[in-house]
Amino acid sequence: MGTSLAYNMASGFLLYYYTDVVRLPAAAVGTVFLVARLLDAIIDMIVGVSVDRTRSRWGRTRVYFLITALPYALVTVLVFKVPAWGQTAQLVYAFATFKALGILMSLQAIPYTALMPMMTLDTTERLKLSGMRSVGTSVSVVLGTAATMPLVGLFGGSDPQRGFVAVAVVFAGIGLITTFALFRNCRERHDDQSNPRFAILPAIGEMLQNRAWLVCFGFCLTYFVRFGVMMSATAYFAIEVLRSPAMISVMLPAVAGMLLLSSFVAPPILARTGIRKGSTIVLAVAAVLFALLPLTEGNLAAFTALYLAACLAPSITITAAFTMIAECADHHEARFGVRREGLLSSGISLSTKVGMALGTAGFAYLLGEVGYTPGHVTASAREAIRLAYYGSAVLLLTLQVGIVLFWPADRLGDSRGRTPLAAA
Repeated sequence: MGTSLAYNMASGFLLYYYTDVVRLPAAAVGTVFLVARLLDAIIDMIVGVSVDRTRSRWGRTRVYFLITALPYALVTVLVFKVPAWGQTAQLVYAFATFKALGILMSLQAIPYTALMPMMTLDTTERLKLSGMRSVGTSVSVVLGTAATMPLVGLFGGSDPQRGFVAVAVVFAGIGLITTFALFRNCRERHDDQSNPRFAILPAIGEMLQNRAWLVCFGFCLTYFVRFGVMMSATAYFAIEVLRSPAMISVMLPAVAGMLLLSSFVAPPILARTGIRKGSTIVLAVAAVLFALLPLTEGNLAAFTALYLAACLAPSITITAAFTMIAECADHHEARFGVRREGLLSSGISLSTKVGMALGTAGFAYLLGEVGYTPGHVTASAREAIRLAYYGSAVLLLTLQVGIVLFWPADRLGDSRGRTPLAAA
């Protein structure tokens, strides 16, 4: 929750904050998001290798939570405190602070992802841990979406700039406390005993030969492209298409609420069906439900009910994805004799960031292309927002189905608690 809270506030409202509060051009903001996230291709790999090489009194991952907790909180506030400078200077400031947030998130999220396979080798336990991770993620999405705009109004009154800064301060404080709690309470129990000094390029080459990792990378990439579009487009969709701004505080939290529900139902479902079969079914159902949503626009109650169901189905795959990430290390060890949790986790972290960047930047470019102007939205711009919202969901959910079919194993741990992925 500590890492995700600031990230979800930024995902849900940073595009809106830049375009409607700071009044930066949408296309330029899209470039800021895209370039900043593409640079993570280098940064995430550096962090991943660093985790694999780290040896400290606190283990290989926990030290990162300790040293990044305070800087991450400070940068969270700075992101939403764009000074009243000229437009070029504001864009430079936006890029610098957003990039800093991304770097610090890498320094938290990659060690955090690498921690799970170090805590347990049993797939059933990993599914449960993944469910609890989904709980933290969903709580952060609820706070970062449903609470943001009401709190902006409460703290800022007629000054949304002041309101956004105040909310960022509150969320940064929560993140600081929860990150220190993670450092204190979650310990490493299993470690890779291989030499911490290794050649980077051959290690990356081995990673690219790991079929489980490739599937997981593509699975997470497509999920977060869709998530990026939804998070950035929902405010515009609710205001301009549904003509109901109040739906922002229904639709965005619904994503989190369904994720919270799925965190409890997903582990037993996936334990019974397996990751490949279970994910295929729920993704196909979600694609059909999103395709039916336009038919209910005239009835907000019906739209909300169908929307909740459409959000629940793919939320189950988040628990699957967290487990898949941990399983990648087992597959890697079976094939290459080393686990490389840090490097493998960095690649998956990259897929989530690039996915969010492509989804957010793509929608921002769309706004620029159709001439979106706050307060003066044309019918063509409104229809473009509508088509992007539905069309991207159906397309990307279908693509995810095609990707997860290549997942190499759905076998739970053997009697020793290991998952024999290599047998697949």
